[in-house]
Amino acid sequence: METFQNTTHAIKQKENTACFLRGLRAGIPIGMGYFAVSFTLGITARNAGLTPWQAMAMSMALHASAGQFAAIHVIASSAGFLEMAVTSLIVNLRYLLLSSSLSQKISPKMKGFHRFFMAFYVTDEIFGISAAQQGYVNPFFMYGAALVAAPSWEIGTLLGAGIGNILPVSLANAMNVALYGMFLAIIVPPAKKDRFIAGIVILSMGASLLFSWVPGIRNISDGFRIIILTILIAGAAAILRPVQTTAAESEETQTENR
Repeated sequence: METFQNTTHAIKQKENTACFLRGLRAGIPIGMGYFAVSFTLGITARNAGLTPWQAMAMSMALHASAGQFAAIHVIASSAGFLEMAVTSLIVNLRYLLLSSSLSQKISPKMKGFHRFFMAFYVTDEIFGISAAQQGYVNPFFMYGAALVAAPSWEIGTLLGAGIGNILPVSLANAMNVALYGMFLAIIVPPAKKDRFIAGIVILSMGASLLFSWVPGIRNISDGFRIIILTILIAGAAAILRPVQTTAAESEETQTENR
């Protein structure tokens, strides 16, 4: 019995290592995009009166570009803590949906401390590569991706706040394009394989553009618009094409997480 347990433990360790290394590779392009965007974030933080180390501390505690930009603008306007908290909550509400969705990819047997650390690193991009994994998400996959992505975000903020003002404005703004390229790299491959997914992507883009034009709706915050679109489009897609799990896939995912 002890030999069997040791063998099972060794297999699990090997699997965790493989998932961790795969996460590291997947996190490299994310880290490159994060560095570019956080560099611009650091410049904004410096212009708002934050020191480089204060800006970096914010990036270590809050991995959310839109939320951080919003918080920095609130700081620059000398608003109170309550307004800053409410603004960040509204802008970052989409993470409630991302976390809820990702919870369906986590094994019921997953330990609490793994859930805690996985939740801390739920960003748009890490969620994207994690949701694309077959079966349950191994926490070490997310750890590997976060090990590359998080320091890139934090160091980029520090450098942007420290030396960013010496760069031409056009170059600093151009660095933001890297993040959009990274999003395309996440959604294009599955869209090429499945016409239904491609249609959902196109519909989402069109609906988002429409919502930014329609009177009344366009005045809703970006966070709430994302939530509304996600619920409507993702809900319709789930009804039209529910995920079918075969017996073999179910057995495989159960075996992977024992």
